[in-house]
Amino acid sequence: MQIGVFSVSDITADPTTGRTPTENERIKASVAIAKKVEEIGMDVYALGEHHNRPFFSSSPTTTLAYIAAQTERITLSTATTLITTNDPVKIAEDFAMLQHLSDGRVDLVLGRGNTAPVYPWFGKNIQDGIELAIENYSLLRKLWDEDTVNWSGKFRTPLQNFTSTPRPLDGVAPFVWHGSIRTPQIAEVAAYYGDGFFANNIFWPKEHYQQLIGLYRERYEHYGHGKADQAIVGLGGQFFMRKNSQDAVKEFRPYFDNAPVYGHGPSLEDFTSQTPLTVGSPQEVIEKTLTFREAFGDYQRQLFLIDHAGLPLKTVLEQLDLFGEEVLPVLRKEYAAMKPAHVPDAPTHASRVAAALEANVTESATAGAAGQDA
Repeated sequence: MQIGVFSVSDITADPTTGRTPTENERIKASVAIAKKVEEIGMDVYALGEHHNRPFFSSSPTTTLAYIAAQTERITLSTATTLITTNDPVKIAEDFAMLQHLSDGRVDLVLGRGNTAPVYPWFGKNIQDGIELAIENYSLLRKLWDEDTVNWSGKFRTPLQNFTSTPRPLDGVAPFVWHGSIRTPQIAEVAAYYGDGFFANNIFWPKEHYQQLIGLYRERYEHYGHGKADQAIVGLGGQFFMRKNSQDAVKEFRPYFDNAPVYGHGPSLEDFTSQTPLTVGSPQEVIEKTLTFREAFGDYQRQLFLIDHAGLPLKTVLEQLDLFGEEVLPVLRKEYAAMKPAHVPDAPTHASRVAAALEANVTESATAGAAGQDA
């Protein structure tokens, strides 16, 4: 199980002080958080993509490359890379470059995005969102998998004898997760290609996400990538902890009540009962997180949102220290004990390179045997 942190990159006023951090402060905070993620032994840091206020992360690969230079072990990912409004050629180039700079410590979550004004800013129509996602991803795969690409489609100018550079590290493209909170067609695309499916299940009751994940698993098996319970699934989560549960609730309540993301809606108590949000003690975070497997089956990646709603950096780093000390060791032990032997681990660059080499050896041996028979 890969366990990590994702950020949506919001810039939100701290409701307890009224102070709003600057863009520079939030950008530098993302680097500090990623370094803390590695320090405490977590596995993944993921950063979202937005092109509108109140968010800062318009260029995740730039930030992740900077983080790559200051870390050694963690996987660097995106909370969403916009497959609809980004040029697939630029995605192919940027992430291959990041692969080389990070020695393979990179993957990405592709999504349509949920901010309507972004589409016309990049010359697209939101009504074409699903078609754009499907066509652009088909091209992205070709750009990574084929040295020379000849292609034409509906939404982009044709490519003739084009080679995306640099080529993927070791001839293996970054692993792709497809992120969706409501779109069955995206689950279908993930299943068709045998990619991962990331369900950021932080806002709605589990029944909604069970349908999406169930569809993805069913179609993953249909396309011959493995059994349904071997499909590659990632989930979101949220927590706010203090040693004492009552202290956690008291401290987090003003952030919850005022955050644009979910403030002024359900009460904190209702929200924690209906979604993955846990506000309480480390033991409560452990217990709640371990229930996700009961709802969604065995899965490979668990990411937590912890730096939102105006929480100051000092508080976020305290949260990570507490998680590393009291939660992470228990989750690792419990996940390892529960995981069936036939369910794969989350893909990494090393494991995918090894699989590609094994496939090449098998193919060569088969071809040799066929030649001898002839």
